[in-house]
Amino acid sequence: MALYSEKVMDHFRNPRNAGVIENADGIGEAGNAVCGDIMKIYLRIEDGIVTDVKFETFGCGSAIASSSMATELIKGKPLDQVQQLTNKAVTEALDGLPAHKVHCSVLAQEAVQAAVKDYYDRVSGDVSFTQR
Repeated sequence: MALYSEKVMDHFRNPRNAGVIENADGIGEAGNAVCGDIMKIYLRIEDGIVTDVKFETFGCGSAIASSSMATELIKGKPLDQVQQLTNKAVTEALDGLPAHKVHCSVLAQEAVQAAVKDYYDRVSGDVSFTQR
């Protein structure tokens, strides 16, 4: 049996939504000091819906694939659903990850949740905040 599923390999070789959103509505970052992986998620929010999402990931193939899949899972979704994203959902959507790489899906979950929190912090902390 192959170590990585075809979906993991596809998202590693052809990552979806890689890049940066300038003036993003929410930005979240998560990292793992042990393995060195770092993920950054950028959100564009309109009327409570994630209309665009991008990521930057420094890490292994599983980290890149997890970031890519996480963006696919949340794009077009309302924030209340985005907040419910779990590492298990990311792992299942990738048709599994080796046990020693599951932490990559956890980082994806944490980065998404941090981006949503950042969005809410910006909105609640600045009454002049406007959607871009």
